[in-house]
Amino acid sequence: MEHLKERTMLDEMTLERRLVTLEQKVSQIQQKIESKDTSENWLHKMIGSISDEAAFTEALEYGRIFRQADKPIDEAS
Repeated sequence: MEHLKERTMLDEMTLERRLVTLEQKVSQIQQKIESKDTSENWLHKMIGSISDEAAFTEALEYGRIFRQADKPIDEAS
């Protein structure tokens, strides 16, 4: 019987330690989330980020050519 009581106490101590550790980790995650700069939209960060790339300019040109080719002949001029 005494052995069972000791085992139960050890299990409770282990659970308590694990719970404290878990609460600390959750607190750390919450602090990281709260400290992130969420005021800036991700799209604003991306706009213009590749505009100086040659491939981007080439893709824009292909898009323009494709749109022009898709127009009816009387609208192309």
